[in-house]
Amino acid sequence: MEKNHVIRIKCPDQKGLIAGIAGILFKRGYNIMVMKEYVETETGQFFARLEIAGDLESQELESELKYLLPPSAIVEIIPRKKKRIVLLVTKEYHCLGDLLVRHYFDELHAEILAVIGNHNTLQSFTEKFEIPFHFISHEGISKTAFEQTILQTLETYQPDYLVLAKFMRILTPEFVQCYKDRIINIHHSFLPAFIGANPYKKAFERGVKLIGATAHIVNNDLDEGPIITQQIIPVKHDDGLTDMIEAGHEIEKSVLADALKLVLEDRIFVSGNKTIVFS
Repeated sequence: MEKNHVIRIKCPDQKGLIAGIAGILFKRGYNIMVMKEYVETETGQFFARLEIAGDLESQELESELKYLLPPSAIVEIIPRKKKRIVLLVTKEYHCLGDLLVRHYFDELHAEILAVIGNHNTLQSFTEKFEIPFHFISHEGISKTAFEQTILQTLETYQPDYLVLAKFMRILTPEFVQCYKDRIINIHHSFLPAFIGANPYKKAFERGVKLIGATAHIVNNDLDEGPIITQQIIPVKHDDGLTDMIEAGHEIEKSVLADALKLVLEDRIFVSGNKTIVFS
C-alpha cells in the first residue's frame, strides 16, 4: 500500500486552526487520509499530524499554511520516501542484529546507510548484510577527536537519524547539537535505580519483579531525554540471571523497533523534555 505524504504542524493554539488547515488542503485538491491533533494545555501549543494524498507541491503548500497559522508556527511537509539512518554500536549485538534483519526483509521501511562502531567486534556480522561498517576507536584519543571523526564519517552519508543500538559512549552536547532531536537511544529501565556496570546483575540481586526498557531521544542529560516508548515484563522468583539478561535483550529489541517505527513515520513531536506521540 502506497504511503501518504505527511504534514506536521506545531504552533500556539487558537480558534479555527483545524478548519483553516482543512480548507487550504481542500482548495488545493488534496485528500486528507488521516488527521490527528492535540493541544498541550500546559504550554498552549497545538500539534497536528496529517496524511494527505495528491501530487505534492511542498513550497506552495507550506507558504499557504504558514500564512494562515500564527507567526511562530513550524510546518513540515514530508514527502513519502524512506528515511536514511546510521547505527552506532559497541559490542552488544542483539539490537543491531534485530534491525539488520528487519532491514534485510524491508520491514524497517528505512535505509540503513552504515554502521559505526567504537570496537570492531560487530564488523564481520554487519558486512554479511552488505552494509558498510566503520571502525572508529575511542582509545588513545580525546573525546573531541573521537566525535569529530564520527561526524566526518556521518557527513558522507547525510543521515536523517542516528540510532544508538547499544552504543556505550556518552555523547557531548556539541555532538548532540549536530543532530538535535534526531538521535534515538535504547536503555534498560533500571536507570537510575541500577546505574553503572552490570545493571541486570544488580537487579537480579535486588530481586526485582519487573524489568523493562526505554527508548528516548538523546539530549544533554544522560538517559533522560524525551521518552518515545517503554515496555515492561514480569520476572519470576526462579528466573536466573541469564534468564533475566535474555529477557532484557528481547524487550530492548522490541522497544527500539517500536520507537524507530514511530520516528520513521514522523509520529513524534518533542515538547520540552516530553514527546507527543501520534500512534
